[in-house]
Amino acid sequence: MDTGAHRKPLVAADASRSAPRRKAARSPFDRLLMSLHPAYFAMVMATGILAVACRLLGFEPLPRILFALNVPVYAVLWMLTVARAVKHPRPFLADLRSHQRAPGFFTVVAATSVLGMQFAVQEHDLVAARVLWWCAFALWLVLTYGIFTALTVREDKPDLADGINGGWLTAVVATQSLVVLGTVIAPQLSGRTELVALALVSLWLAGGMLYIWIMSLIFYRCTFLRFTPSDLVPPYWINMGAMAISALAGALLVGAAGTSQLLASLLPFLKGFTLLYWATATWWIPMLVALGLWRYVYRKIPLTYDPLYWGAVFPLAMYTSATYRLGLVLDAQALLVVPRYFVAAALTAWLMTFLGLVVSLVSKTRSACFTSASVSRQPSR
Repeated sequence: MDTGAHRKPLVAADASRSAPRRKAARSPFDRLLMSLHPAYFAMVMATGILAVACRLLGFEPLPRILFALNVPVYAVLWMLTVARAVKHPRPFLADLRSHQRAPGFFTVVAATSVLGMQFAVQEHDLVAARVLWWCAFALWLVLTYGIFTALTVREDKPDLADGINGGWLTAVVATQSLVVLGTVIAPQLSGRTELVALALVSLWLAGGMLYIWIMSLIFYRCTFLRFTPSDLVPPYWINMGAMAISALAGALLVGAAGTSQLLASLLPFLKGFTLLYWATATWWIPMLVALGLWRYVYRKIPLTYDPLYWGAVFPLAMYTSATYRLGLVLDAQALLVVPRYFVAAALTAWLMTFLGLVVSLVSKTRSACFTSASVSRQPSR
C-alpha cells in the first residue's frame, strides 16, 4: 500500500496550521509590554523622594544624579504605558477593573507629584512644578473616581483575602502627594492664599480618612483571615509609607501657617494630627520588619526582583523626609537624628532594588536573544 500519497497533504496541513501560530507569536518585548505592571511608577516615587531626602540632609551630589535618572525613567514609563494602552487595550482596561492591579495606577499620580517636588526643591523650577501639580491633580480626579466606581459596580468581585493588600493605600499616597507639592507651589498663587489653604487642608484630611477606611479592611484581612508568606507582598510597606507622606504633608502645612489665617487658626489641630500620622508610621516599622523576617528568614521565601519592591523603597525614603520636616516644625532636635539612619536604609534598599532591575533586564534580554537565535537556526521546511 502506498502511503506517500497520504503523507504530503498531512504535512501541508500541518504547515498551514503552524504558519498562523508563527505569525501570531509575540516578541519578548511585546510580551513584557502586555504584562507591564501599572505600579511601575513607584520607581519614580522612590527615586524622587530619596533625592529630596538626600538634598535635605546635604548628601551631594546624590540628589542631582537621582534627578538626572528620574526624569528619563518617568518619560519612558509614560511611553510604555501609552504603548500598552494602544497595543494591548484589553489587558490595560482589565487592570483598571482589577482589585489586585487597579490601585497600582495611583502611582502615576504620586510619581508626577514627587517629580514636581524635585523640580521645585532641587531645580527651583516652580513653573514646571506647577504644571506637574495640575497634571497630577487631573490624573487623581480621573483615577480616583474612575477606579473606585469601576470596582464598586463590578459584579464578579473577589473575596477580601484576594482583593485587598497594602497596594490599595497608594490611593492615600496619591492624595497626600498633591498636598505636599501644593504647599511648595502655593506661594506662586498670590491673592488666593486662603482658598489654596482650604483646598490643601481638605485634601489632607480626605487622605487621612481614606487611610482609615482602607486600613481597617487591611488590618482585618491580615489578623482574622488566613495569611501566608506569599500574601506578604512588598506593597504592605505602604501601610507605613501612606502615613509617612501624610506626616510630611502635615509638617509642610504647619510650616506654611505663617502665610494663611486659616492655617494659623488650625495650627494646634494640624500639629496634633501630623504627630498622629508620624506616630502611626513609626508603629508600623517594627511590625513590617518582623513580618519580613518571618517571610524571608523563617519561611525561607527567596528574595527575587519584583517591580512591586519599589513600593517598599518609597516608604523608607518618605519616612526620612517626613521625620526631618517634622523635627524642624516642632523644634524637636531628637527627631533630626533619625533621618540620618533611615536615609542609609533607604539608599541601601534603592540600590538593591535597582540592581535587581538591571539583573532582571539583562537576564530577559539574554533569554530573548537566545530564543531568537534558536529559531533562526532551525531549518526551514
